[in-house]
Amino acid sequence: MSTPSHFSPEELQRWQFGLTQANDNNVLCHCRVCDREWVDSSWEVTCTCGSRNVETIACWQFPDD
Repeated sequence: MSTPSHFSPEELQRWQFGLTQANDNNVLCHCRVCDREWVDSSWEVTCTCGSRNVETIACWQFPDD
């Protein structure tokens, strides 16, 4: 059984599109090897130290200060 949505199909589509746009060019990357941090537009990144052990987080999850 599915949970009822609070959005119409059009509203849901607009909301999902907004999240997709927020992710474009806004991925916080943190290298677990050398501790370097940077913002990128890709979820599959390699650090300048050569490590692929990189944590990626969508920047829209952080509040603006």
